[in-house]
Amino acid sequence: MERLFWVLFIIVVLQRLGELWLARRNGQRMRRRGAVEWGARHYPAAVLIHVFFLLSWWVEVMWFQPPTPPWWPVPLGIFWLAQGLRFWVLKSLGPYWNTRVLVVPGMRPIRHGPYRWVRHPNNLTVVLEMVSLPLIFGAWFTALVPTGINMAFLLCVRIPVENAALRHAAHSTMPNSTKSAK
Repeated sequence: MERLFWVLFIIVVLQRLGELWLARRNGQRMRRRGAVEWGARHYPAAVLIHVFFLLSWWVEVMWFQPPTPPWWPVPLGIFWLAQGLRFWVLKSLGPYWNTRVLVVPGMRPIRHGPYRWVRHPNNLTVVLEMVSLPLIFGAWFTALVPTGINMAFLLCVRIPVENAALRHAAHSTMPNSTKSAK
């Protein structure tokens, strides 16, 4: 199981680094089109939550070595399903996908792909990952505490900001690349 942990840990870390690169590239393109960032002040908290999750998962599995549950293939399957959802989200949003809340004035919300059925599928993907990865290895603290913090953050901060930004963008027509909204 230790080998599986390292494989998944490396996959997730590399995936996050790749997402940061993609977000930066997409963000530069969107800003050239007049994108406005919303929630810039909460972005460091989002990064901190993800770092806390990764560190907690590593410490709990490698230092405390909880017993692996016999049903570990179930959360592993959920993790892989979440990866499929993640790539579907990336494909659906294309150049608009980002880790930041960036909207181009006048843009309309995406209504195809998983967005046809779920309003915030990228956030759902993250929650599924944060629950499933630690449970593969019996890391209950990480599955509950960092995931709970992330869910509270998503429900109380991130999703309301995303919704407000999209509502505002849909009613805006003049790009203003220097404005940074809350």
